Amino acid sequence: MSLSFANSIAVQNRARALAPLCVGAGTYLFFLYVGDTLLQDSDSFWQIKIGQWILDHHALPYTDFYSFTRPGEPWISTSWLSQVLFAISYAQWDWAGPVILTALAVALSAAILVDLLDAHLEIPRAVLFAMLAVVLSLHHILARPHMLALPVMIAWVGMLMNAADRKVAPSWCWLPLMSLWANLHGGFVLGLALIGPMSFVATWDMESGKQVRLLLRWFLFGVAALAACCVTPYGWRTLLGATNILNLGELLSVISEWSPVNFASFNAFEGALFGLIAIGLYRGLTLSLPRILLILLLTWMALTHVRSIEAFAFLVPLVLAKPLGERSPLPQPDTLGGASWPARYVTATGALMIVAAAWTSTSIFMAHHRFTFTMDQTPVAAVDLLEKRGAQRIFNAYKFGGYLISRDVPVFVDGRAELYGETFVMDFFKAVEVKKLDNLTRLLDEYKIDATLLAADSPAAQVLDHIKGWKRLYADKIAVIHVRDDQQTAAVTSSK
Repeated sequence: MSLSFANSIAVQNRARALAPLCVGAGTYLFFLYVGDTLLQDSDSFWQIKIGQWILDHHALPYTDFYSFTRPGEPWISTSWLSQVLFAISYAQWDWAGPVILTALAVALSAAILVDLLDAHLEIPRAVLFAMLAVVLSLHHILARPHMLALPVMIAWVGMLMNAADRKVAPSWCWLPLMSLWANLHGGFVLGLALIGPMSFVATWDMESGKQVRLLLRWFLFGVAALAACCVTPYGWRTLLGATNILNLGELLSVISEWSPVNFASFNAFEGALFGLIAIGLYRGLTLSLPRILLILLLTWMALTHVRSIEAFAFLVPLVLAKPLGERSPLPQPDTLGGASWPARYVTATGALMIVAAAWTSTSIFMAHHRFTFTMDQTPVAAVDLLEKRGAQRIFNAYKFGGYLISRDVPVFVDGRAELYGETFVMDFFKAVEVKKLDNLTRLLDEYKIDATLLAADSPAAQVLDHIKGWKRLYADKIAVIHVRDDQQTAAVTSSK
């Protein structure tokens, strides 16, 4: 009986060791299969273009050279490393490269989360939390730099939470992780901001003398982390560049990913909030005040900006793991079985088989599938026509900016909102939505626009049909072109 029990525990230990890799492989294959859904944001175009520029010039951008409205204005790329990685993958495998890179990042994120939760929760619950986190983040899983930084965010916060749970200060050996995050994406400021709340989780209910000493150690770690985030080619400018986006005021409510959550219809995030409340009530969880405040902070962030839902989805389980685990203690691991070399051999063999299966599946799938970007983001025919006409100053739709940059066409505006500023972009959106007709005509005249490239359903595209001095030159299901009447143009038949 005891031998059977010991064998059962040993098998469970092997299963637990392979669980994160299995979850990661499954997640990777899923996003490889639905890879076209990762190519839905035109920002991917200019991210890759900048990465190519960095590789070609062996330098980093410090000013804008893609727009004709902000040429020479100071601008730095806080995601330069991600952009380089995307550019390399795109150069090697076309759009399959960014898709595979993004799928790997999501897979690694899910695997790291399962591994971190495994210390406190049963494998089924850890896997469930990871899958729910992925589902909640689906709207923002795109081939863009924030996805490459996602596994780093989870690892960093998991490290902080682990230190807080053990009532110790984080090890300075983890500081290179912050440097990596700062080179991948500007979201590293969240990692800095969470050091403070985590320190209070660590020092809660401690004796005052020990509390002060531990807080001091956390403070010193925070200072070191602040220095680590400046270990980038831009130095301290990285920190300033990452916070510029937060100073866009009203504009953040206009850009979809920075807008507040809309509860007009039931969505996954709403279900997650109900589930969080239900878990607390059903399990009778008693959390310390710092943990409660940490969960409220992540919830507030998600409610305020849609793009923060992924942080809520992946980080809240880390905060809840220890309290949940204390209510259902895990069985003690069989250390003897876990240390035996046959068991380690079986685990290593299983891991290699999983990786080999994922790689083989990738090769087979790529041989029969070509990844393409979402058509409504790529006005190919319209831009071809504009290039033939030699249009120099194009008033373009916000979502077409990235594609124009990829075609080396100077843009009026694109996804780098922090470059253009709140006033300029708000004027642009009001003009495109024709909330003020004067805004549209003023911008067209002020910037000496000779052609417009707007979305087919744009109010401005319809209004321009009736504005004196402008005429429709081309239209399809994606884009509409208007040019000034005083230009000699050949008649172009609109396609459908």
